[in-house]
Amino acid sequence: MNDVLDRKPNAAFRFLAPALGLVAALAGIRPACDAADSPASGPPPTIRSGPPAFAFNGKDLTGFYTYLHDHKYDDPDGVFQVRDGVLIISGKEFGGISTRDEFSDYHLVVEWRWGGKTWPPRVENARDSGILLHAVGPDDAQGGHWMESIECQIIEGGTGDLLMVGGRNKPRLTCTTRTGPDGQPYFDEGGKATTRDSGRFNWWGRDPAWKDVIGFRGARDVEKPLGEWNRLEVLCDGSTITNILNGHVVNVGTGASHTRGKLTLQSEGAEIQFRKFEIRPILR
Repeated sequence: MNDVLDRKPNAAFRFLAPALGLVAALAGIRPACDAADSPASGPPPTIRSGPPAFAFNGKDLTGFYTYLHDHKYDDPDGVFQVRDGVLIISGKEFGGISTRDEFSDYHLVVEWRWGGKTWPPRVENARDSGILLHAVGPDDAQGGHWMESIECQIIEGGTGDLLMVGGRNKPRLTCTTRTGPDGQPYFDEGGKATTRDSGRFNWWGRDPAWKDVIGFRGARDVEKPLGEWNRLEVLCDGSTITNILNGHVVNVGTGASHTRGKLTLQSEGAEIQFRKFEIRPILR
């Protein structure tokens, strides 16, 4: 979805640190290189995740169902297709493909890339999609096509943002943030704890000069260019959500009001492809 410091460590981040270290160990990544690259780091992990409890099988949509704004549970235009082991979401109609089951306390791993096609009303806008986490309630709660949820944004220049997608209730989340020159909150582990029940928390490196134009690239983007595969990991550990893009911790939220639900891959005007979608349970 799209809508337009103090560096002293705080208690909130000390609480998050084990989760950040966990993801690093699981994925073989370094969550931090230096302050210019990423603000997040942490001690060795204290928990691990197991084999996938659910995964895209590369053959069909088993375990998923689809919902579209106009066509509801039908998909006459083939917005969601599997070809050559890849789930292709055309983006032609707003909606999403959701897991039939609900999940909590998991390590989500997806590998995705943009396709070239865009559709009205976003033909010339930044390619846009997202993953709805802890999605609950009616499939059409938000805008007639999405569930109430907390979103891990996927958009050119803004992948890793955290958004609150309202429905019957207003999802709520807290991030430690700095205020950017545009007046918007950007994740910063040493920043001020900020709680929101609408809008977004920008990922730490999002360009304040971001524009909603196709092909946008920011100076500090870690998302790969059009056509190249990205690895996005989301750790949902209790009420904490950690987003990691291509080996960089880009956003962390705590105190989430929603901690269990379905997961939805959005269709939002741009073609996006997924070759991996795995939900791995956290082992205690």
